[in-house]
Amino acid sequence: MRLFAFLYCLVVAVFSTHLKPQKSKAESIAAGEEIYQDFCIQCHLSNGEGVSGVFPPIKASDYLFENINRSIAGIKYGLKGEITVNDEIYDGVMANQGLEEEEIADVMNYILNQWGNQSEEFITPQQVATVPKSILQK
Repeated sequence: MRLFAFLYCLVVAVFSTHLKPQKSKAESIAAGEEIYQDFCIQCHLSNGEGVSGVFPPIKASDYLFENINRSIAGIKYGLKGEITVNDEIYDGVMANQGLEEEEIADVMNYILNQWGNQSEEFITPQQVATVPKSILQK
């Protein structure tokens, strides 16, 4: 009987974690704003324009929108080396901030929909989980 009760509780616990309702896009963007304020604003600034030659813009960024998964990988794994954003070369380091997949999804949804940026795409933690580090080498 104890084994049955234990297994029942285990099954309920496993299923309840998978039944957690997904945030709406608006909820994700709101959560992403807080994460942006905590982790990103120091370099990319409150207007998303970055600092020319030092920190790339994420407002109207061709790099961001040309390959969203590559941008996710940059946040997820960190980014170093030369990149070109809006025809300007940046050669710096963006450290891995230690964000969880849900936090990365939220901050991406915020970035993709601020400062005039608009995206129909809705980034989910499941999408973030599938993004490999190797995408940064391309």
